[in-house]
Amino acid sequence: MEITVKDLAYLLNGTIEGNPEQRVTRPGKIEEGGEGVITFLGNAKYEPYLYTTTASAVLVNRSFLPKSPIQATLIRVDDVYASIAILLDKFGAPVTKSSGIHPQSIISPSAKLGENVFVGPFSIIEDDVEIGNGVQIDAQVYIGRGAQIGNECHLQTGVKVLYECVIGDRCIFHPGVVIGADGFGFAPQEDGTYKKINQIGNVLIEEDVEIGANSTVDRASMGSTIVRKGVKIDNLVQIAHNVEIGENTVIAAQAGIAGSSKVGKNCQIGGQVAVAGHLKVADGTRVQGKSGVASNVKEPNQALFGYPAFDYHQFIRAHTVFKQLPELAKRVKELEKLMSKNDG
Repeated sequence: MEITVKDLAYLLNGTIEGNPEQRVTRPGKIEEGGEGVITFLGNAKYEPYLYTTTASAVLVNRSFLPKSPIQATLIRVDDVYASIAILLDKFGAPVTKSSGIHPQSIISPSAKLGENVFVGPFSIIEDDVEIGNGVQIDAQVYIGRGAQIGNECHLQTGVKVLYECVIGDRCIFHPGVVIGADGFGFAPQEDGTYKKINQIGNVLIEEDVEIGANSTVDRASMGSTIVRKGVKIDNLVQIAHNVEIGENTVIAAQAGIAGSSKVGKNCQIGGQVAVAGHLKVADGTRVQGKSGVASNVKEPNQALFGYPAFDYHQFIRAHTVFKQLPELAKRVKELEKLMSKNDG
Protein backbone atom coordinates (compact mmCIF):
# COMPACT_ATOMS: atom_id res chain seq x y z
CA MET A 1 0.00 0.00 0.00
CA GLU A 2 0.97 3.65 -0.29
CA ILE A 3 0.04 6.50 2.03
CA THR A 4 1.20 10.09 2.53
CA VAL A 5 2.91 11.22 5.71
CA LYS A 6 0.04 13.69 6.18
CA ASP A 7 -2.55 10.90 6.20
CA LEU A 8 -0.39 8.71 8.40
CA ALA A 9 0.10 11.51 10.92
CA TYR A 10 -3.66 12.01 11.02
CA LEU A 11 -4.12 8.29 11.71
CA LEU A 12 -1.58 8.38 14.55
CA ASN A 13 -2.59 11.78 15.94
CA GLY A 14 0.95 12.96 15.23
CA THR A 15 2.63 16.19 14.16
CA ILE A 16 4.91 16.47 11.13
CA GLU A 17 8.40 17.93 10.77
CA GLY A 18 9.29 17.78 7.08
CA ASN A 19 7.37 17.02 3.92
CA PRO A 20 3.71 16.12 4.61
CA GLU A 21 3.29 14.90 1.01
CA GLN A 22 6.13 12.37 1.32
CA ARG A 23 4.77 8.94 0.39
CA VAL A 24 5.57 5.80 2.35
CA THR A 25 4.97 2.27 1.13
CA ARG A 26 6.22 -0.10 3.85
CA PRO A 27 7.57 -0.27 7.41
CA GLY A 28 11.24 -1.07 7.89
CA LYS A 29 14.21 -1.01 10.27
CA ILE A 30 15.84 2.33 11.00
CA GLU A 31 19.33 0.93 10.32
CA GLU A 32 18.29 -0.38 6.90
CA GLY A 33 16.08 2.48 5.70
CA GLY A 34 15.21 2.79 2.04
CA GLU A 35 13.03 4.96 -0.17
CA GLY A 36 9.39 4.81 0.91
CA VAL A 37 10.17 3.22 4.28
CA ILE A 38 8.46 4.38 7.47
CA THR A 39 10.51 3.46 10.54
CA PHE A 40 10.70 4.46 14.20
CA LEU A 41 13.02 5.41 17.05
CA GLY A 42 11.89 3.79 20.27
CA ASN A 43 15.20 2.91 21.93
CA ALA A 44 17.96 5.45 22.54
CA LYS A 45 20.71 3.05 21.46
CA TYR A 46 19.40 3.29 17.88
CA GLU A 47 19.56 7.09 17.82
CA PRO A 48 22.81 7.24 15.76
CA TYR A 49 20.96 5.54 12.88
CA LEU A 50 18.41 8.36 12.88
CA TYR A 51 21.00 10.77 11.46
CA THR A 52 22.10 8.43 8.66
CA THR A 53 18.92 6.52 7.79
CA THR A 54 17.68 6.63 4.21
CA ALA A 55 14.09 5.98 5.34
CA SER A 56 11.52 8.48 4.10
CA ALA A 57 9.83 9.00 7.48
CA VAL A 58 10.52 8.22 11.13
CA LEU A 59 8.20 8.02 14.14
CA VAL A 60 9.64 9.66 17.27
CA ASN A 61 8.24 10.63 20.63
CA ARG A 62 7.03 14.22 20.99
CA SER A 63 9.69 14.94 23.61
CA PHE A 64 12.62 13.74 21.48
CA LEU A 65 15.36 16.36 20.90
CA PRO A 66 17.68 15.56 17.96
CA LYS A 67 21.41 16.19 18.28
CA SER A 68 22.12 16.52 14.55
CA PRO A 69 20.23 17.32 11.33
CA ILE A 70 17.83 14.63 10.08
CA GLN A 71 17.06 14.03 6.42
CA ALA A 72 13.89 11.99 6.96
CA THR A 73 10.49 13.49 7.68
CA LEU A 74 9.59 13.11 11.36
CA ILE A 75 6.19 12.22 12.76
CA ARG A 76 6.02 13.08 16.44
CA VAL A 77 3.61 10.93 18.48
CA ASP A 78 2.71 10.46 22.12
CA ASP A 79 3.81 6.83 22.26
CA VAL A 80 6.06 5.35 19.56
CA TYR A 81 5.33 1.70 20.38
CA ALA A 82 1.57 2.19 20.47
CA SER A 83 1.82 3.97 17.11
CA ILE A 84 3.89 1.12 15.68
CA ALA A 85 1.13 -1.32 16.59
CA ILE A 86 -1.35 0.82 14.64
CA LEU A 87 1.11 1.18 11.78
CA LEU A 88 1.68 -2.56 11.44
CA ASP A 89 -2.06 -3.16 11.47
CA LYS A 90 -2.40 -0.64 8.66
CA PHE A 91 0.34 -2.16 6.52
CA GLY A 92 -0.27 -5.77 7.51
CA ALA A 93 -1.74 -8.28 5.10
CA PRO A 94 -5.49 -8.67 5.57
CA VAL A 95 -6.35 -11.55 7.87
CA THR A 96 -8.12 -14.23 5.90
CA LYS A 97 -10.22 -16.74 7.77
CA SER A 98 -10.71 -20.29 6.62
CA SER A 99 -14.14 -21.80 6.82
CA GLY A 100 -15.73 -25.21 7.04
CA ILE A 101 -14.96 -28.51 8.73
CA HIS A 102 -12.12 -30.53 7.25
CA PRO A 103 -13.16 -34.12 6.48
CA GLN A 104 -10.09 -35.45 8.29
CA SER A 105 -11.09 -33.85 11.60
CA ILE A 106 -12.92 -35.81 14.33
CA ILE A 107 -15.80 -34.07 16.12
CA SER A 108 -17.98 -35.69 18.76
CA PRO A 109 -21.71 -35.68 17.99
CA SER A 110 -22.30 -34.06 21.40
CA ALA A 111 -19.98 -31.10 20.68
CA LYS A 112 -21.66 -27.76 19.95
CA LEU A 113 -20.07 -25.53 17.32
CA GLY A 114 -21.11 -21.93 16.69
CA GLU A 115 -21.42 -20.18 13.37
CA ASN A 116 -18.49 -19.70 10.96
CA VAL A 117 -16.22 -22.16 12.78
CA PHE A 118 -13.24 -23.66 10.97
CA VAL A 119 -11.77 -27.00 12.03
CA GLY A 120 -8.54 -28.09 10.32
CA PRO A 121 -7.31 -31.57 9.42
CA PHE A 122 -6.49 -34.10 12.16
CA SER A 123 -8.04 -31.96 14.87
CA ILE A 124 -10.10 -33.70 17.53
CA ILE A 125 -13.04 -32.21 19.44
CA GLU A 126 -14.27 -34.42 22.28
CA ASP A 127 -17.66 -34.91 23.94
CA ASP A 128 -19.67 -31.94 25.27
CA VAL A 129 -17.26 -29.30 23.97
CA GLU A 130 -18.79 -25.87 23.32
CA ILE A 131 -17.20 -23.64 20.70
CA GLY A 132 -18.33 -20.07 20.01
CA ASN A 133 -18.82 -18.18 16.75
CA GLY A 134 -16.00 -17.40 14.36
CA VAL A 135 -13.46 -19.72 16.01
CA GLN A 136 -10.44 -20.86 13.96
CA ILE A 137 -9.09 -24.29 14.88
CA ASP A 138 -6.01 -25.15 12.84
CA ALA A 139 -4.58 -28.59 12.10
CA GLN A 140 -3.80 -31.13 14.85
CA VAL A 141 -5.58 -29.26 17.64
CA TYR A 142 -7.05 -31.26 20.52
CA ILE A 143 -9.98 -29.99 22.62
CA GLY A 144 -10.87 -32.20 25.56
CA ARG A 145 -14.18 -33.25 27.01
CA GLY A 146 -16.39 -30.46 28.32
CA ALA A 147 -14.04 -27.62 27.35
CA GLN A 148 -15.51 -24.26 26.37
CA ILE A 149 -14.01 -21.97 23.72
CA GLY A 150 -15.31 -18.38 23.38
CA ASN A 151 -16.08 -16.40 20.24
CA GLU A 152 -13.46 -15.36 17.65
CA CYS A 153 -10.63 -17.41 19.18
CA HIS A 154 -7.74 -18.75 17.11
CA LEU A 155 -6.14 -22.03 18.16
CA GLN A 156 -3.08 -22.56 16.01
CA THR A 157 -1.44 -25.82 14.99
CA GLY A 158 -0.88 -28.35 17.76
CA VAL A 159 -2.70 -26.52 20.55
CA LYS A 160 -4.13 -28.70 23.33
CA VAL A 161 -7.03 -27.51 25.48
CA LEU A 162 -7.71 -30.31 27.93
CA TYR A 163 -10.91 -31.36 29.64
CA GLU A 164 -13.26 -28.82 31.25
CA CYS A 165 -11.01 -25.82 30.65
CA VAL A 166 -12.75 -22.53 29.83
CA ILE A 167 -11.42 -20.04 27.27
CA GLY A 168 -12.87 -16.54 26.83
CA ASP A 169 -13.51 -14.56 23.67
CA ARG A 170 -10.84 -13.43 21.20
CA CYS A 171 -8.00 -15.48 22.62
CA ILE A 172 -5.02 -16.48 20.47
CA PHE A 173 -2.95 -19.56 21.28
CA HIS A 174 0.18 -20.10 19.20
CA PRO A 175 1.50 -23.52 18.12
CA GLY A 176 2.12 -26.05 20.86
CA VAL A 177 0.29 -24.27 23.69
CA VAL A 178 -1.03 -26.69 26.33
CA ILE A 179 -3.91 -25.56 28.54
CA GLY A 180 -4.94 -27.79 31.43
CA ALA A 181 -2.15 -30.33 31.82
CA ASP A 182 -1.87 -31.68 35.38
CA GLY A 183 -0.30 -29.44 37.97
CA PHE A 184 2.97 -30.65 39.51
CA GLY A 185 1.51 -32.27 42.63
CA PHE A 186 3.20 -35.17 44.44
CA ALA A 187 3.09 -36.17 48.11
CA PRO A 188 6.34 -37.54 49.62
CA GLN A 189 6.03 -41.00 51.19
CA GLU A 190 7.89 -42.56 54.11
CA ASP A 191 9.83 -44.84 51.80
CA GLY A 192 11.19 -41.89 49.80
CA THR A 193 8.82 -42.26 46.87
CA TYR A 194 6.17 -39.77 45.73
CA LYS A 195 2.46 -40.35 45.36
CA LYS A 196 0.69 -38.40 42.63
CA ILE A 197 -2.01 -35.97 43.84
CA ASN A 198 -4.95 -35.90 41.46
CA GLN A 199 -5.44 -32.48 39.87
CA ILE A 200 -9.22 -32.13 39.68
CA GLY A 201 -9.55 -28.40 38.95
CA ASN A 202 -9.42 -26.62 35.60
CA VAL A 203 -8.01 -23.56 33.83
CA LEU A 204 -10.05 -20.39 33.31
CA ILE A 205 -8.71 -17.96 30.71
CA GLU A 206 -10.60 -14.71 30.24
CA GLU A 207 -11.01 -12.70 27.04
CA ASP A 208 -8.32 -11.13 24.85
CA VAL A 209 -5.48 -13.32 26.15
CA GLU A 210 -2.60 -14.26 23.82
CA ILE A 211 -0.24 -17.12 24.67
CA GLY A 212 3.00 -17.83 22.78
CA ALA A 213 4.29 -21.06 21.32
CA ASN A 214 4.94 -24.03 23.62
CA SER A 215 3.78 -22.26 26.76
CA THR A 216 1.79 -24.19 29.36
CA VAL A 217 -0.93 -23.30 31.86
CA ASP A 218 -1.51 -26.16 34.34
CA ARG A 219 -4.90 -27.08 35.73
CA ALA A 220 -5.57 -26.41 39.41
CA SER A 221 -5.40 -29.16 41.99
CA MET A 222 -8.79 -27.81 43.13
CA GLY A 223 -10.65 -24.78 41.82
CA SER A 224 -9.13 -22.92 38.86
CA THR A 225 -5.84 -21.64 37.54
CA ILE A 226 -6.87 -18.19 36.28
CA VAL A 227 -5.46 -15.96 33.55
CA ARG A 228 -7.35 -12.66 33.58
CA LYS A 229 -8.38 -10.61 30.56
CA GLY A 230 -5.79 -8.91 28.38
CA VAL A 231 -2.82 -10.97 29.60
CA LYS A 232 -0.02 -11.51 27.06
CA ILE A 233 2.30 -14.49 27.54
CA ASP A 234 5.42 -15.09 25.45
CA ASN A 235 6.81 -18.41 24.21
CA LEU A 236 8.04 -21.12 26.59
CA VAL A 237 6.39 -19.80 29.75
CA GLN A 238 5.20 -22.07 32.58
CA ILE A 239 2.15 -21.12 34.64
CA ALA A 240 1.71 -23.64 37.46
CA HIS A 241 -1.41 -24.95 39.19
CA ASN A 242 -3.69 -22.55 41.07
CA VAL A 243 -1.77 -19.49 39.87
CA GLU A 244 -3.71 -16.30 39.14
CA ILE A 245 -2.36 -13.78 36.63
CA GLY A 246 -3.95 -10.32 36.87
CA GLU A 247 -5.42 -8.50 33.89
CA ASN A 248 -3.15 -6.84 31.32
CA THR A 249 -0.01 -8.41 32.76
CA VAL A 250 2.74 -9.35 30.28
CA ILE A 251 5.18 -12.23 30.78
CA ALA A 252 8.29 -12.70 28.62
CA ALA A 253 9.82 -15.95 27.41
CA GLN A 254 11.08 -18.71 29.73
CA ALA A 255 9.54 -17.22 32.84
CA GLY A 256 7.96 -19.52 35.41
CA ILE A 257 5.28 -18.81 37.99
CA ALA A 258 5.17 -21.48 40.71
CA GLY A 259 2.02 -22.95 42.21
CA SER A 260 -0.61 -20.85 43.98
CA SER A 261 1.13 -17.51 43.43
CA LYS A 262 -1.00 -14.47 42.60
CA VAL A 263 0.45 -11.95 40.17
CA GLY A 264 -1.34 -8.60 40.10
CA LYS A 265 -2.66 -6.64 37.16
CA ASN A 266 -0.53 -4.54 34.80
CA CYS A 267 2.67 -6.31 35.84
CA GLN A 268 5.67 -6.77 33.53
CA ILE A 269 7.61 -9.99 34.06
CA GLY A 270 10.92 -10.22 32.17
CA GLY A 271 12.45 -13.22 30.46
CA GLN A 272 13.64 -16.13 32.63
CA VAL A 273 12.11 -14.64 35.76
CA ALA A 274 11.18 -17.14 38.48
CA VAL A 275 8.36 -16.44 40.92
CA ALA A 276 8.33 -18.82 43.90
CA GLY A 277 5.14 -20.52 45.04
CA HIS A 278 2.36 -19.15 47.30
CA LEU A 279 3.41 -15.51 46.83
CA LYS A 280 1.49 -12.33 46.09
CA VAL A 281 2.95 -9.84 43.61
CA ALA A 282 1.40 -6.36 43.76
CA ASP A 283 -0.19 -4.57 40.83
CA GLY A 284 2.17 -2.80 38.45
CA THR A 285 5.28 -4.72 39.53
CA ARG A 286 8.10 -4.77 36.96
CA VAL A 287 10.67 -7.55 37.25
CA GLN A 288 13.91 -7.44 35.26
CA GLY A 289 14.88 -10.54 33.28
CA LYS A 290 16.70 -13.40 35.08
CA SER A 291 15.46 -12.20 38.47
CA GLY A 292 13.95 -14.37 41.18
CA VAL A 293 10.97 -13.27 43.26
CA ALA A 294 11.28 -15.15 46.54
CA SER A 295 8.97 -13.18 48.84
CA ASN A 296 5.72 -11.24 48.67
CA VAL A 297 5.78 -7.94 46.79
CA LYS A 298 3.42 -5.76 48.80
CA GLU A 299 4.05 -2.28 47.41
CA PRO A 300 2.61 -1.69 43.91
CA ASN A 301 4.48 -0.27 40.92
CA GLN A 302 7.95 -1.32 42.05
CA ALA A 303 10.80 -2.20 39.69
CA LEU A 304 12.73 -5.26 40.91
CA PHE A 305 16.02 -6.84 39.89
CA GLY A 306 18.34 -9.59 41.13
CA TYR A 307 18.15 -12.92 42.87
CA PRO A 308 16.41 -12.67 45.19
CA ALA A 309 14.82 -9.65 43.51
CA PHE A 310 14.84 -6.29 45.27
CA ASP A 311 14.61 -2.62 44.29
CA TYR A 312 16.02 -2.14 40.77
CA HIS A 313 18.06 1.00 41.53
CA GLN A 314 19.52 -0.50 44.71
CA PHE A 315 20.53 -3.57 42.74
CA ILE A 316 22.36 -1.45 40.15
CA ARG A 317 24.24 0.37 42.92
CA ALA A 318 25.04 -2.92 44.66
CA HIS A 319 26.25 -4.45 41.39
CA THR A 320 28.63 -1.53 40.91
CA VAL A 321 30.15 -2.27 44.32
CA PHE A 322 30.19 -6.02 43.64
CA LYS A 323 32.36 -5.56 40.54
CA GLN A 324 34.89 -3.69 42.67
CA LEU A 325 35.12 -6.37 45.38
CA PRO A 326 38.42 -7.94 44.16
CA GLU A 327 40.12 -4.54 44.17
CA LEU A 328 38.55 -3.63 47.52
CA ALA A 329 39.73 -6.95 49.01
CA LYS A 330 43.25 -6.25 47.74
CA ARG A 331 43.22 -2.80 49.33
CA VAL A 332 41.97 -4.21 52.64
CA LYS A 333 44.84 -6.72 52.70
CA GLU A 334 47.36 -3.95 51.97
CA LEU A 335 45.88 -1.84 54.78
CA GLU A 336 46.07 -4.83 57.15
CA LYS A 337 49.76 -5.34 56.26
CA LEU A 338 50.44 -1.62 56.79
CA MET A 339 48.65 -1.60 60.13
CA SER A 340 50.56 -4.73 61.19
CA LYS A 341 53.89 -3.03 60.42
CA ASN A 342 52.89 0.09 62.30
CA ASP A 343 51.87 -1.98 65.30
CA GLY A 344 55.27 -3.65 65.24
